Amino acid sequence: MPDIKPLVLDQKIPVGISSCLLGEQVRYNGGHKRSRYCLEVLSDCFSYHPFCPEMAIGLGVPREPIRLVAEGDDLPKALGTVDASIDVTDKLLDAGRKVGRERVDLRGYILMKGSPSCGMERVKVYHPNGMPNTAGSGIFVRALRESNPVLPIEEEARLNDPVLRDNFIARVFAYDDWKRSVEADPSYHNLIQFHSRQKYLLMAHHYKGYRELGRFLAEAHQLPLPEAMQRYIVSFMEHMTHRASRKTHTNVLMHLLGYLKKSLDSDCKQELLEGIEQYRLGQVPLVVPLALLKHYLKRYGSEYVCEQTYLNPYPHELGLRNYI
Repeated sequence: MPDIKPLVLDQKIPVGISSCLLGEQVRYNGGHKRSRYCLEVLSDCFSYHPFCPEMAIGLGVPREPIRLVAEGDDLPKALGTVDASIDVTDKLLDAGRKVGRERVDLRGYILMKGSPSCGMERVKVYHPNGMPNTAGSGIFVRALRESNPVLPIEEEARLNDPVLRDNFIARVFAYDDWKRSVEADPSYHNLIQFHSRQKYLLMAHHYKGYRELGRFLAEAHQLPLPEAMQRYIVSFMEHMTHRASRKTHTNVLMHLLGYLKKSLDSDCKQELLEGIEQYRLGQVPLVVPLALLKHYLKRYGSEYVCEQTYLNPYPHELGLRNYI
């Protein structure tokens, strides 16, 4: 009888993080932005590697704050709020590129929101005259993304949203799987096996991407292995940034139910269908129909379906599917 094994870590996953989120007093005013969720919950799974780009480029504590400044459609620069001749744009870009290129061990990155260096989005951008202009992303994170586009990144404040939290953590664990199983031992076989066990998780995030990568892998053996791997993981991680919804989860649950249609009697099948429908209507969280589905898959499912990471994309102790 196949078994659905819970995800158990043999070692913590390396994740980059803005230093201030760990309570380090590195902000411009000597303060910090300690994150209880990062320190008290995610620290059970993540091994943190703190970094403050503003400290790394030589700005001290306390220091004159910097802000993003741009004219028209120009890319923002990081300038001093009092002395606009202080321009640390290039230094922050270099810091982001350096981390992106050299810290290939990282599986994810958690950032401080609103920061002109680390803010992922909606960072205030000003006109040179000091009037608000638009919004953008921090200079450091802009270069980090360009240097390592597959690295999962998220702002700490956005982890309060259950869907965004699930999305980021699922991407971190999927990327860790890639690093361990494919990148560490490159082969077409391991590439196919990775896709095979991740396919329903991918389907939940982006059905079109699931179809596209399936077609790509059908011809991937014609490409040099390094090219096939690079093209696959870039596409996979991009598709995984799409947020799974009740609609897409329901679609995956119905697909998985299909593996049981010849094994279940009508009463059990109806019970499962009712649980999935209650989830689709928003009456119960995802964990309810999923627990029932896993119960029957353990008894009647094939080894292939029981190995799907969708069933356990991260340790169940995190309780993320209780809220989506």
